[in-house]
Amino acid sequence: MTLLVHTFVHDEQGKWQLLDDPDDGSDMAGFESSRTKLWGSEHARAVGARFFPELAADDLHVQPEDVEDFLAECELMRRHTAELGAHSGYGEEYVAARLANITRAALRARSVGGGVLVW
Repeated sequence: MTLLVHTFVHDEQGKWQLLDDPDDGSDMAGFESSRTKLWGSEHARAVGARFFPELAADDLHVQPEDVEDFLAECELMRRHTAELGAHSGYGEEYVAARLANITRAALRARSVGGGVLVW
């Protein structure tokens, strides 16, 4: 199984609607094992992540009002891709590529007033 990242908006009833994903595969957020080995790891927590560790127990829903804070956390994680890659066993390039996909979804969410879902 693979983790995917999506951008969503709330409709008139307050339910979220997924926007169309890019056709280039940039919706990939990692292997299912990335939930605990990478995004939800103790190392991610140690560098200051608070959103990503939610993936260890559940899907990640970043509400529109939290997107700016989530983008700041993406930048924080970007500065630690080498150590996150080494600690998780996935490697820096893997972490950087998946984090770039997540960041692009968050930037897209910001541009439309939406949120981010990783599942």
